[in-house]
Amino acid sequence: MYYDSNGNPRAVEERSANTLAACLTKVYWWMTFALGISAFSAWIVGTSEGLTKILIKNPSIFFGLAVVEIVMVIGIGMGIRKLSAATATALFILYAAVNGITLSVVFIAYQLSSVAQVFGITAATFAVMALVGTTTKRDLSGLGNMLFMALLGLIIASVVNLFWANDTLYWICSYAGVLIFVGLTAYDANKIKKMFLAIGGEDPETAGRVAVLGALSLYLDFVNLFLYLLRLFGRRR
Repeated sequence: MYYDSNGNPRAVEERSANTLAACLTKVYWWMTFALGISAFSAWIVGTSEGLTKILIKNPSIFFGLAVVEIVMVIGIGMGIRKLSAATATALFILYAAVNGITLSVVFIAYQLSSVAQVFGITAATFAVMALVGTTTKRDLSGLGNMLFMALLGLIIASVVNLFWANDTLYWICSYAGVLIFVGLTAYDANKIKKMFLAIGGEDPETAGRVAVLGALSLYLDFVNLFLYLLRLFGRRR
């Protein structure tokens, strides 16, 4: 039995709940901070005529940054057990800044008011699904397997449509992308909760690494959901 500051007994379950809440707060704080970093770097590049021209006239820079992002995500995911929490956090923030540069094309292609509206829709949708994933008592592992298979199909279809340029397939991919990342948001939120419950919060270093990995997963869900919603509801310039 544990006791509070007033000497009253507290159940182990209450202590575990408080620890879980603190860990989840850290996850969402880092995710929000990373989104802020991305938004800031995207705005800096997207609203600068000089930087925009460099990005548009040199597509190799854009694709080079995209490759760097992929490498960083894979590196953080696969090396999370070997990295310290501080190093993993620094890499995550660096990734968010680089991703913001590639996202700057959003400010070039879409009206600013439209971007803001879609961001609000994304935030509300994300919050609801993250809450569902965190509070549900169901095991969403099976849902995750189906969603990852659907995501693989979406990636293949999107690559094919780069060459085919079919409008119908474009809209199918857009709606499918929204549904997939709505589901992945709930799945990842549920998985993060189970990971924290498994480690029990007794190892701060491990909890720190899990927080970074969880924040990265939810960050990717949010950004991709935002981009697919923007394809559906965004107003182009």
